[in-house]
Amino acid sequence: MEANRRGRIILVRHGETEANLRRCFAESDEIPLTDAGRVQARQIAEQLAREFHPAVVVSSPFLRARQTAAIIANALGLTAEAVAGIHERNFGCLRGHPYERLGEMMTAPIFSDPAQRRVWKPEGGESLEDVRQRAIAALESLRARYVGQEVVVVCHGAVIRAICAHITGDWDETYVIGNCAIAVIEYAGSDWKHPVVPGEVVKM
Repeated sequence: MEANRRGRIILVRHGETEANLRRCFAESDEIPLTDAGRVQARQIAEQLAREFHPAVVVSSPFLRARQTAAIIANALGLTAEAVAGIHERNFGCLRGHPYERLGEMMTAPIFSDPAQRRVWKPEGGESLEDVRQRAIAALESLRARYVGQEVVVVCHGAVIRAICAHITGDWDETYVIGNCAIAVIEYAGSDWKHPVVPGEVVKM
């Protein structure tokens, strides 16, 4: 049946920003790519052109993701579209702070329970569970819209972490994929397959 055709979601983390260089949570949704980030986007675009046959490129509405997606889409002869639900986690009071601050805030014994870690949220921000719910809803919409096709989704580290956690059941927040790295998720009908994450992850 048409609805059971196999397809792939190719998750791409945006290219490098100044916040990434400082190892800090972004203080703005409109932080742009660095020159190195633009180079990363061109390099991953070349890889996508070699290894996949994407039908569409979509991105988070945040500037760093839109810029990355535009470079990728241009290389693939496609037009990028921003979609709702895949924007970066709102880190609330952690915005602008070093990554290490998140770990410091989650040292209480209660956080040894993965279930507690995924529902905890910094003041004014979102939990990983909040991100999972909206990101999976967005992916399911894309899956229904582009049945059996390959879709490039340019988004963010915490979003990709939440999506992979949904599929694998591993809720460890410590590691995310690097800038312009990819995670490939296959699906058939309503079944998601375990993601393939080439290369190394980076420690938050």
